Amino acid sequence: MSPTAPETINQHRYPNGLVLVAESMPGVQSAAFTLLIPAGAAYEAAEGLGLGGGAATMTAEWIVRGAGDRDSRELLSALDNLGVNHGESAQTLHTSLSAATLARNLIPALEIFADVVLRPRLEEEEVEPIRALCVQNLRSLEDDPGTKVIYELRRRHFPDPWGRPSPGTVEGVSGLSGDDLRRFHRATYRPNGAILGVAGAIDWPRLRDAVGRLFGDWEPRPDPTLKEQPAGPRRDHIVRETQQIQIALAFPSDVVTSPDYYKARAAVAVLGGYSSARLFTEVREKRGLCYSVYSTYESQRDRAAILCHAGTSTDRAQQTLDVMSEELRRLARDGIQPEELETMRAGLKSSLIMAQESSMSRSSGLASDWYFLHRVRPIEEISAELDRLTPESVSEYAAGFPGTEGLTMLTLGPAPLQWPR
Repeated sequence: MSPTAPETINQHRYPNGLVLVAESMPGVQSAAFTLLIPAGAAYEAAEGLGLGGGAATMTAEWIVRGAGDRDSRELLSALDNLGVNHGESAQTLHTSLSAATLARNLIPALEIFADVVLRPRLEEEEVEPIRALCVQNLRSLEDDPGTKVIYELRRRHFPDPWGRPSPGTVEGVSGLSGDDLRRFHRATYRPNGAILGVAGAIDWPRLRDAVGRLFGDWEPRPDPTLKEQPAGPRRDHIVRETQQIQIALAFPSDVVTSPDYYKARAAVAVLGGYSSARLFTEVREKRGLCYSVYSTYESQRDRAAILCHAGTSTDRAQQTLDVMSEELRRLARDGIQPEELETMRAGLKSSLIMAQESSMSRSSGLASDWYFLHRVRPIEEISAELDRLTPESVSEYAAGFPGTEGLTMLTLGPAPLQWPR
């Protein structure tokens, strides 16, 4: 743990590799946990597996349909009886299990989730209902082109398998058998690389001992081998006879461990991270080109990107892209103004403080910090880093924003658009 870590934060690594990071939050009566397991969609492509897209999502749904001595209905009833709000999902890198409840019910809830992770029943009769749900979710994406275009943008921008969409594909989901999903579970659900973040009204010694008792016999396994494939294409269009065109852009940024991380976050916020940011002002407010436009930051351990998105009518799409392009160039050419930096700083600090007041958000933040940094950042450290930013330092960083090199552009709609020269 960093020497600057608050005394309220504790961490422990168990012999099997599982890491527990916990924070005591005075004044709350709840407790929450987030368990990150390195079993995301990227691992579907591991050597020896080679599974179709959707295996991670189907497995995350399957493990909660009966575990230990409880069938599916008994397991959900047990969680309801403890007042546990919970969620299970697969993303590209991790499968995430999260729950929040009254602090006195934290250990009983962890006991149930230990069964879910270590002793899922994986009964064959559950596969078809899960498949039907996953296919239904994929088909609903066709009615949500804004979400679909971002999934497909990641697939083209990040090297495979690091851009794999967790919902998978209809073809992939349709072809997965129960044995395929069991192989995925055996190969990827492992304590080495798993992180359990817990926050709220906790008793650290009791929690540390309970987690050791519940997860101590979780056997470590070799990390699955992944072969990275080139990304691309950098310019692409998905034909859809829709009333709107979706515009999605991505370009490389700095990872969380980079000295320039906070400059990257500041630049993307000024570009399109809040309701008076440049994209919102120039595209929506001044010209009325679309209802929603934004930019956001995404990071993995070894790669990061800034993503931009707008959805607009076909007759305004090229102008929307032209304005988005010009705002990227203006940020690189002219830098940012002092008042923009202050707005960004206020927004990020506000988000940080609000996250500190929620045990669920805090448990997620603990697990995330440990994944990226192998330590937990105190809020004072983050606040000091934001205070150190100057208009000059952020402008110097933004000067490296791309023209066409490094940029991935994907559009979805009746006809493709042209990136302005």
